[in-house]
Order: sequence, then C-alpha cells, then structure tokens
Amino acid sequence: MQIGVNVPNFAPGTDPEMLRQWAQTVEGLGFDLLMVSDHIAVTPDVAEQYPAPFYEPFTTLSWLAAVTRRVRLGTTVLIVPYRHPLLTARMAANLNRLSGGRLVLGVGVGWARQEFEALGVPYRRRGALTDEYLNAMRDAWRDTDDYDTEAIPIWIGGNSDAGMRRAVRLGDAWHPLRFTPGWLAEAAGRLKAIAGELGRPVPALMPRMALQETREPISDPDRLAGVGTIHQIIADIDQIRLLGAETVVLDPFNGDLTEIRQPERAWQTLAAVAAHHKS
Repeated sequence: MQIGVNVPNFAPGTDPEMLRQWAQTVEGLGFDLLMVSDHIAVTPDVAEQYPAPFYEPFTTLSWLAAVTRRVRLGTTVLIVPYRHPLLTARMAANLNRLSGGRLVLGVGVGWARQEFEALGVPYRRRGALTDEYLNAMRDAWRDTDDYDTEAIPIWIGGNSDAGMRRAVRLGDAWHPLRFTPGWLAEAAGRLKAIAGELGRPVPALMPRMALQETREPISDPDRLAGVGTIHQIIADIDQIRLLGAETVVLDPFNGDLTEIRQPERAWQTLAAVAAHHKS
C-alpha cells in the first residue's frame, strides 16, 4: 500500500517557501503522493475552516511539480462544479504532461453554499453537475490526441452512499475523507454491495485519514482513524491496508491554525510513519 500526505495550501503562514518545504519533506521521507485542497472564493463559510490565503490547486501543483521529481501530485478534493469541465480537462491534461504523468485527480461535489453562490453555480444541482462534468472531461480526453490523459486516475470523494455510487459509476477509486476505523470497515462492504447492484467493478479504495499524534492513547469509540499515539496511528494504517486499500492519504490538518506556521510536529509524526512503512 502506498501512502500520501495532504499538504495544507491555505491559512496565514502558508507561503511559497512553506509549500516548498512541505513538498520536499514529503518526497524526502519517501511518501508516494502529495495532495492539496480546493477552494476558489474564500467566502465566510470557507474562511471559518480554511482561511486565506488559499492557493489554487492546479497553479500550486504545477509549481510543486518543478521542485519535486518523484512524488505524485493530486487534489483532495477538486470541487468539480466550480470550473467549466473543458477547462478542468485541459488544466489536468497539461499538468499531467508537464509533471511526467504524476497527476491524481481527486474530486468532489462541494459543500460551501456561500462559495457556490459567489461563483454563480447552483448549489442544489452540484451532484448532477459533477456527474455531467466528469463525463464531459472524460469525453474531452478521449477526443484529444495531443495529450496522454489515459493515465489520470479519478478518485471520487464523498462518504455518503451517493458518493459511493458516483465512485462506482464514474471513478477509478473511492476516496472517503476522515472517518472512524469501524465506519471504514463497514463502508468498504457497502461499496462492494453497491458495485454488485450496479453490475460494475468495485473501485479501488483510496481513503484520506486524519493524522494527529497524542502522548496518551485515545479510548473514545468515536476516535477518528489516525488520531492517537503513534502506535494507534500505525495500527489504523495497518487496518486500512487489510481492507484492501491501495493508497491511504494522511491529513495532518486538524483545525489548529498554529500548526500551519509550525509544521515540525506533523513532520516528526510523518517521519515515524515513514520509518515504520519502510521497515
């Protein structure tokens, strides 16, 4: 199983040098994938969780492609209805080509109602627009012979049954975000059942879990996977591996904006995970 890292690309303290350090740390520790998030208009509902500055993902990943060599680059998750599908298809194809085929396109339907309003996109149609746009993107890639886009994997985010169905119908992988260990085990079974109902192959499992190391073990039954001592974190990763996941993405942002400016603690935890993964 490969391991990726979701790098914060937002909030005061994030600047080009910090992004460079994150990218080179992730690649230097031997991780397989570096991902960033997506927002365009930092409306109040977005800013409450992810304050400005917010670095646009395609621009950011294009720059990070130039300061890395091996690590794959992705979005977790790109909000599909925010951009015209032909624009997204073109930017993704260009980035994939410029990075040497390293792009992973994690996508979702979005949640920030005020941001939808600011962009003039109907919030209530976000699911239908996502389906329509994903089909249009794949059509554009098939009809374009000047870019090798067959290798761009699409990971469908969303923890609901609707998200699972979208992953089965339109994605290469299902990409659930932040969950308890028990929930993911049960959801993996639901994903297989949904694929059977639709008569389609089961998409790959590519979850994104929290990453927050504590000194003392967390015994709360609602503990998120990846929150706890390093032994709990490693056990969670091992459990996800046993579920058949091909990649797990570690998300070190847990709402504490001070950690954006001081990422060393997260880097220490990542180093411990990397050391275990290599052993």
